[in-house]
Amino acid sequence: MAGIVHIGTQGWNYDAWVGPFYPPRTRAADFLGVYARAFDTVEVDSTFYAVPSAKTVRAWADRTPPHFRFALKMPQEVTHERRLRDAGLVAAEFFDRARELGDRLGPVLLQFPPDFTPTELPALADFLPTLPSDVRCAVEFRHKGWIYDGVLALLAEHGVALALIEGKWIPRKQVFALAERLTADFVYVRWLGNREIVDFSRVQMDRTRDLEAWAGVLARLEKDGRTVYGYFNNHFSGHSPASARELQRLLHQHPVDPALIGEQMSLF
Repeated sequence: MAGIVHIGTQGWNYDAWVGPFYPPRTRAADFLGVYARAFDTVEVDSTFYAVPSAKTVRAWADRTPPHFRFALKMPQEVTHERRLRDAGLVAAEFFDRARELGDRLGPVLLQFPPDFTPTELPALADFLPTLPSDVRCAVEFRHKGWIYDGVLALLAEHGVALALIEGKWIPRKQVFALAERLTADFVYVRWLGNREIVDFSRVQMDRTRDLEAWAGVLARLEKDGRTVYGYFNNHFSGHSPASARELQRLLHQHPVDPALIGEQMSLF
């Protein structure tokens, strides 16, 4: 049975996308609904800064079609401030809010800072068993010391995915090797990039060869029956919707031309 590759972006609320992606004069309040006409998933960055209200989460669901999936970032209070220690109440509150999405809830990402090193393995080992069984979770390390057999085995024990990232701290060859050693029943991919890029309205770096390499890996995972969630940052090439559409094309999906988004009268 073939899998499915969901491709989207990290966030949707960018004024610079009005014109090149969102139709001219699109209001910020309508960004998400319009976005969902082109992509079937998005990674929500705002949850990293605070646990959202139930009203906010339900509004996200109301603006998207039934097949749409949200990936949510765990609040930084859990991953950066408490560093997984005495974080149970905050995490539980967050998961309760996440469940307001119902079937639209995709994976939850726990993103750790670069100074979260393997010396904090005991905190991770204590926290993973507390994760709920009804929510898919992934972790993103930004310190290369975490990538070894013992940690991979720990993640696999709890069915937690190791996020595969296109970033500076880990060679792509190693990332692709990790795609052969999955620790969960799904795959989570993040394409980061050059923080010097500040104009998000257009592609400024040709990443075609990079995307072709990734497309080969993702196509194999899809053929193997894996469900993949992948999200582009604007810094990857300058304009993440364009990067996402190009990868969709390489995967023989059907990218939506931005010129046609405004012509769609209904989300459902």
